[in-house]
Amino acid sequence: MSSLIELVKSAKADGNPGAMDTAYPYAVYLGLQGSLLDDQLVYSLPFDNKIVGNPLLPAIHGGVVGAFLESVALMTLMWELDVVQLPKTIDITFDYLRSAGPKTTWAKAILTKRGRRVANVRVEAWQDDPQKPVAAAHGNFLTG
Repeated sequence: MSSLIELVKSAKADGNPGAMDTAYPYAVYLGLQGSLLDDQLVYSLPFDNKIVGNPLLPAIHGGVVGAFLESVALMTLMWELDVVQLPKTIDITFDYLRSAGPKTTWAKAILTKRGRRVANVRVEAWQDDPQKPVAAAHGNFLTG
């Protein structure tokens, strides 16, 4: 666990959120990539045939979209807070708004409330236009 905390602290010191991309094996499998865009942490999920849920459309599997949103929330918490342990999901709700087609999907999280032990996070994912999200999530996370 301490190596994860050291990884996050090192990434923050370097101003390089992409260095945290190896924190979760599933994030590595999906190819998630973090970057800063106007001082906002943004993650991308590159399209790959292995994440297709419906080959007739084709559309990205809803479970992959949900895992992407939750991963972005956790990575954002680690980036924005002084973590001493990996945040844990208390509850999370997903809203699937549009079909996520065969292209790169982007997401960003907003820390809406931070308490001593619990943080509330909202995440939105989009493909072509941030004003037209394909999915959103709202979750509570144990941070301390």
